[in-house]
Amino acid sequence: MSRKTYVRDKKNGLLKGTPIYIGVSIILLVILIFSIGYAVTLGSANISIKEVYKIIFYELFHIGDGSVLGSGPIHDVVWLIRLPRIILAVAVGMGLAVVGIVMQAVVKNPLADPYILGISSGASLGATMAVLLGVGTTFGSNAIGICGFIGAFLISILVLLLSNIGGPTNSTKLLLGGMALSAVCSAFSNLIVYISNNAEGMKTITFWLMGSLAGAKWSDIIFIIPIILIGTIFFITQSRTLNLMLLGDEVSITLGTNLHIYRHVYLIITSLMIGVLVYSSGMIGFVGLIIPHLVRMIFGTDHKKIIPIAAIVGAIFLTWADVLSRIIVKGAEIPIGILISAIGAPCFIWLMIKRTYGFGGNNQ
Repeated sequence: MSRKTYVRDKKNGLLKGTPIYIGVSIILLVILIFSIGYAVTLGSANISIKEVYKIIFYELFHIGDGSVLGSGPIHDVVWLIRLPRIILAVAVGMGLAVVGIVMQAVVKNPLADPYILGISSGASLGATMAVLLGVGTTFGSNAIGICGFIGAFLISILVLLLSNIGGPTNSTKLLLGGMALSAVCSAFSNLIVYISNNAEGMKTITFWLMGSLAGAKWSDIIFIIPIILIGTIFFITQSRTLNLMLLGDEVSITLGTNLHIYRHVYLIITSLMIGVLVYSSGMIGFVGLIIPHLVRMIFGTDHKKIIPIAAIVGAIFLTWADVLSRIIVKGAEIPIGILISAIGAPCFIWLMIKRTYGFGGNNQ
């Protein structure tokens, strides 16, 4: 493929031109800010908007009467439950969308998602061992999330090592290695479930695998947000290399870039990001699959443009998905993974039927 074709494919999309891109970016940022500001006022507890923002302004700027606003059940609902949950939704949505775009470029597969290389199975095995075998009890209440993180990260490293056997890694070897290790992890998880005979433990694992933002805590968010932001900024700076990955190794070498080392670096960073997200929210699917497709359809395949847009759209999407999961059934919470699958699957089918964008030079 020539450089001329490569440049043309980068511009493929419904909206073209820098002014339009900047305008849409600003609009999306405004929507994100509004979504955060409005979502914090929604929930099963009947709290007025005025009360909500009095508490938030007191905590942020110490404005108001601390004896009234600094404690109590309403304070705890707003400051310790709702707001951390919304901020975590923003971080998780952003991280999943960005990692989805990167993984699709790394393995050159438009159907790839953040969990494609066995990461979900590794996280599931770690969580299963924590619940049913008591592994990681020293981590206390965070044992499931931490063991899920360790499982996801270790499987990612093993996929890298396996894909380097017999020659340099490539997208095909990564996919095959991920499938093989995913099968092994699933087999061990099923074996542990079979021999444990623990119904309550299985219920806990199932709920965790469906994903939830209910456990959001400020102490975790302060740790998670910088990792997601740094990872996102890093991948924006790598947009040229990610564009070349869509063309394949042979074409990239002719354009002066060897992708072998970049794949390793990108996979380690994405694995760290996914591990952190798994730790904080369990397994939330479809965000990293559908958001990249939606953004590519509108803006083309240039990663310099689509990574920032996907990060914002992912944050908006998961914020409102979490709101729906909390309010759609009064007095109960629907696991966010179920809700997103119910919304995402029909949308993804529609995108597959309607989309006309190119993925790496050829219309898919």
